[in-house]
Amino acid sequence: MNSKTPSESKTVITDLVLPSETNPIGNMFGGELLARMDRAASISARRHSRRIVVTASVNHVAFNKMIPLGSVVTVEAHVSRAFKSSMEVFMDVWIEDRESGMKSKANEAIYTFVAVDEMGTPVSVPALQPETELEQSRFEAALRRKQLSLLLAGKIKPEEATELKALFE
Repeated sequence: MNSKTPSESKTVITDLVLPSETNPIGNMFGGELLARMDRAASISARRHSRRIVVTASVNHVAFNKMIPLGSVVTVEAHVSRAFKSSMEVFMDVWIEDRESGMKSKANEAIYTFVAVDEMGTPVSVPALQPETELEQSRFEAALRRKQLSLLLAGKIKPEEATELKALFE
């Protein structure tokens, strides 16, 4: 199985924030944004694996900026690391200023997907080969995040979390 690059999984979804998607103070519901991110991330994971994918976890979401009614919102998703059957997908969320058109980063998130066959059994996915400095940084951090998650879930022992141990040496 040939490795792939993050650019091969790039997914960009752009949409407008409508009144039915906002809270009483006129900002986008967090759940609405989570759903948009899940769709973008799943397309990204599917592009990488070329398999059916299921959301395994929402690892991190940062709601750094409110997204007001009428905003143009863009979710950019890329696979940041591939493991045996799972893929970490990193997303950046941008909003466009209505008047200037300038984009600013509003949020970011990291989801994990698992590639499965038609029976729901996990299947292998291609390795990921980062190309840029940012992609390399996200690639390296993904292993630390995975080990931390496994450690907290009791699925690995502390001594098996080699990447985490390296942080404290």
